[in-house]
Amino acid sequence: MPYTLNNRPATTPRVQDPITSPVTPVHDRSTAELVRLASEQISTLVRDELKLAQLELTQKGKRAGVGVGMFGGAGMVALYGVGALLAAAIAGLATVMPVWLSALIIGVVLFAVAGLLAVLGRGQVRKAGSPVPEETVARVKADIDTITTSAKHGGHR
Repeated sequence: MPYTLNNRPATTPRVQDPITSPVTPVHDRSTAELVRLASEQISTLVRDELKLAQLELTQKGKRAGVGVGMFGGAGMVALYGVGALLAAAIAGLATVMPVWLSALIIGVVLFAVAGLLAVLGRGQVRKAGSPVPEETVARVKADIDTITTSAKHGGHR
């Protein structure tokens, strides 16, 4: 997107360019004209700031996406590394026992660890309770009750 004066997008028309346009003294303008000019300038400023925020968030989102992708890649490589270490453990045990027995032992140990993690995870999920934010819901209900009571009594508590 091309940019112009003050780093504003070129597609956004400026209300009044302070460099090229003649400036009418403030005391020569009517109040209505000053209010109109102020509202135009404020709306232009807000639009420009929103566009700038959108551009900034887009750039940050792209960077975050690349970072998340790299974390995913690191996780995949780590998974292959664990597989290689398991193969090395099987091969190491195979020097003192048959290969099938060493693979069986490593497999049983892995299933035992997985079972332990599943039991611990289930306990944590039970401790977490309901996914509904109960305290927040209770506060919102209390706020609604306060507002309705206040409205019934003419704004007085």
